[in-house]
Amino acid sequence: MKKVITILGARPQFVKAAVLSRIIAEKNEIEEIIVHTGQHFDANMSDVFFTEMDLPKPKYNLDINSMSHAAMTGKMLEEIEKILLHEKPDAIVVFGDTNSTIAGALAAKKLYIKVIHIEAGLRSFNMQMPEEINRILTDRISDLLICPTDTAIENLQKEGFESLDNKVVKSGDIMKDAVDYYGKTSAQKSSLIQNLNLKGKQFVLATIHRQENTDDLNKLKSIFQGLETISKSMQVIMPLHPRTKQILEKHYLKFDINFIDPVGYFDMLELLKNCQMVVTDSGGLQKEAFFNKKHCIIAREETEWVELVKNGFATIVGSDHHKMVKAFNVYENSDVNFEMNLYGTDIGATIYKELKCLLN
Repeated sequence: MKKVITILGARPQFVKAAVLSRIIAEKNEIEEIIVHTGQHFDANMSDVFFTEMDLPKPKYNLDINSMSHAAMTGKMLEEIEKILLHEKPDAIVVFGDTNSTIAGALAAKKLYIKVIHIEAGLRSFNMQMPEEINRILTDRISDLLICPTDTAIENLQKEGFESLDNKVVKSGDIMKDAVDYYGKTSAQKSSLIQNLNLKGKQFVLATIHRQENTDDLNKLKSIFQGLETISKSMQVIMPLHPRTKQILEKHYLKFDINFIDPVGYFDMLELLKNCQMVVTDSGGLQKEAFFNKKHCIIAREETEWVELVKNGFATIVGSDHHKMVKAFNVYENSDVNFEMNLYGTDIGATIYKELKCLLN
């Protein structure tokens, strides 16, 4: 039986991996070993996903976090290499654009182990983002590039990937499979809406965690000023990321927003189902908003998911609180058809087929 090692480190990766891992387990043709780097170490941002989503427990938990980018990536590279030498997998699977992603890809490639990159080809064209560097480098050394959109394919074509020794495949976005599958049971597995007394009430779901926002106090203040203004018209619920919470407390910043602890996946699905719209700097949540037929206000200067903006499902406002409030007012009174299929169907099955083909 062929063996793959799946390397995970952050919330969106757990969600995406749960889809593929379920298919691998059902087919019983490939052995999968999970490595959790520990990049997201808060229980509500990592452990809860393994229990809630039946994601196989990690065989290895590296507990690597709270370091600089260089130190974290270097330590992950060192520890993942030890695991690969011991387990001798036929391939590794990495997701997205985190330090865990590039560390896993580098460790495998230097040992001549095949690399599958799920969510390949995405570009923000902002080289100030660590994630942009991670995804570009991971794409370049991957053997199988699984792309979610036509735009991702076009990005790789422009970068000359057609002349490289790899395979580029459009699969659609695996996050859609997760929302479709787990969304059927989330109401039975989450009591958060009732606990927060949100049943039948209008609210905005907000998340802010990206380093470009949290590390710039002017940007952070402006974003939260916008959210505070919105909260005067409609309640704002924000699961507060540990990094954001730490910075707000460090600088004694207080805002009239309903902060709650980080939540698990089923709780987040219920918040998405019941909210009126989403404000976020998360890449994954932009799409999850769309899958749940909600407009999204993007608190970044760009997005990798350009089709959301192009088709009127999302608006980029950066850290400008005036633009944020304007977008809120527009979306509050708009009616858009969310039935457009931007991200495919049965994505996990397509990815599994390509994975098996690579291993044979």
